[in-house]
Amino acid sequence: MHIPSSLTTEIPVLTFEEALTGSRGSKKAYDAEKWIYAPDFYSEYRYILGTRGKNPLITVGVNPSTAEPDNLDNTLKSVERIALHNGYDSFIMFNVYAQRATRPRDMEKVCNMFLHRENMKAFEYVLSLSEKTPDIWAAWGSVIEQRPYLTACVADMADIAVKYSAQWFSAGARSKKGHPHHPLYLKKDTALDLFDINGYLELIMPVKSRDFA
Repeated sequence: MHIPSSLTTEIPVLTFEEALTGSRGSKKAYDAEKWIYAPDFYSEYRYILGTRGKNPLITVGVNPSTAEPDNLDNTLKSVERIALHNGYDSFIMFNVYAQRATRPRDMEKVCNMFLHRENMKAFEYVLSLSEKTPDIWAAWGSVIEQRPYLTACVADMADIAVKYSAQWFSAGARSKKGHPHHPLYLKKDTALDLFDINGYLELIMPVKSRDFA
């Protein structure tokens, strides 16, 4: 269980570039040839966690929990199984918001815009890793409703994805409100379905606002 110890505005937060280059060094040894992890130490936030490959499935949840390299939680174990079943050689776990909180209701109520901007740089980086058109699995579930700013974060991601001609997918049944299914209880042989990210945003954000309140 990870309960935030403070607001992210009250702690030092590395830029994504600093986090990616390992400016502090990892507190736990892991195989950097296998894993991509930024920052490379456990903190109140996490930009990315995944395995390295030429054809990753970029999976997007709401926010990170406790997972680290060689210590995946059940959600990421499910993500890895489904990615491999669907023909990908690796997975990258990304999140709409980078603050660690096992229970999304513990997330900070106001968006830290510095953290969000750096998280969007991380998103653009992971899109650049695919040797072909990147595939994105929308996997945030109904918990996207926990904070109003989260949908604005998704809208920013959708804009970035256009630059890479990225294809969006979901897996499993969507909610009555159209939210994509969370990975945790999906079977390992669950197939990916095309996901209309723009139609989804029109549904949940009838006026395309960038209001992070």
